[in-house]
Amino acid sequence: MSARTAALRPFRTAAATAVVAAVAGTALMPLSAYAAPAEDNHHALKLTMSTPAPSGPLTRGGATETFELTATNTTDKPSAFHPWLLLQDAGASPLTQSDVIFKVEGVTAPATESSIGQQDGEWQGLFRPAGKTGGEGFEIPAGAKMTWKVTIGLGKSYPTTNGDFKLTATSYSGEVAQGNTASLTFKTDPTVKTGKLETSFKNVGDCKGVPALQCREMDLTYRLTGDGEFKTALHTSLGVYFGTDAKVPNLQLEMLVNGKWQGVSTADPYNFMLPTIPAGFSAASGERVVHLRTSFGPNTDFKKATDVTLNAGVALSEGNTTEFSGAETKFQLAPATAPTSPSPTPSKSATAQPSASASPSPSSSTTAAVVAANTNTKATGSTGSLAHTGADSNTGLYSGLAAVLVGLGGAAAWLGARRRRATRA
Repeated sequence: MSARTAALRPFRTAAATAVVAAVAGTALMPLSAYAAPAEDNHHALKLTMSTPAPSGPLTRGGATETFELTATNTTDKPSAFHPWLLLQDAGASPLTQSDVIFKVEGVTAPATESSIGQQDGEWQGLFRPAGKTGGEGFEIPAGAKMTWKVTIGLGKSYPTTNGDFKLTATSYSGEVAQGNTASLTFKTDPTVKTGKLETSFKNVGDCKGVPALQCREMDLTYRLTGDGEFKTALHTSLGVYFGTDAKVPNLQLEMLVNGKWQGVSTADPYNFMLPTIPAGFSAASGERVVHLRTSFGPNTDFKKATDVTLNAGVALSEGNTTEFSGAETKFQLAPATAPTSPSPTPSKSATAQPSASASPSPSSSTTAAVVAANTNTKATGSTGSLAHTGADSNTGLYSGLAAVLVGLGGAAAWLGARRRRATRA
């Protein structure tokens, strides 16, 4: 079975919204994380964080707060330290480089450089000795300690969907002993009720006037819970996977625009881009519904019914463009046994869906994204599976680093690294 048919693009669940979720003393690292030498992994360090000053909530574009981060070597051998600060549980929107202010200065440590990483789409504060490459850390002598002053604040662009957050200090190379990481919770003003972007497939049913299995309609729905709105447009990529191989699958995808089915064009038979959701999408927008249908074109290599999986991934259109929400539906689809033409009017399943905003109106971006095509679909089951998911780091840290599961000194695990989209063969 080829990678196209076997490897689906998974999304993280709500329980795994952070790169690592604090459970105890180990860390599941992103695939490009640094693999520390065995001699460095003796879990020698204990981290502490002082109370931030000045006290009070952070405001967008307002004053910053500082605290001291101290790493103490509790053993009789020198220890490396590769600092890693993880910002977690902020809210519905992924964070971009400009959303959070971050700076680190050495107090009793060598001159220090800091940067922000976005491995797998998560916000990560990183620092290292000045002039060193991304993979090089500090060396703390036996029984000694080093202290840094860390500055944190909110940029003017900090999403209105996001609020308070937790900042956890650890090491990406496993030098921190079990139970000796440190964390602080930062309050934000105004207070925000945080939620999430819920994406799901609904109302999967037969196309009107077309034989069973040869055409299937469905609704792809979006709903934001919590306060605020998305500051940029949202992109949706629709991945297609089949139960068996075909050199020419020729799957057709259409969406309903102003009561007419229009084909969604693509140069990649395994991936379609849907029209963007404009900036400003919020809970007040209600449920947004995109009516879709699929079929096999006349030149398909499929000769009988096969399993088809549609996997929708949603991302910000700019900044941090990692997919962070998604849904999946699976059904069977068969090639047409005789020339058929789907009814030009939507079926009951596509029109009866109540929503605050029905199928999207054909904006200029919509018109550009859809061209005439031919489509059909059939499903044996459909469930929308909500999830989250990654982006590249702008720092030099990850450019030459290898995957590793780093022990932070115990049996428990830090879970939640966002899984990547599987590479299509």
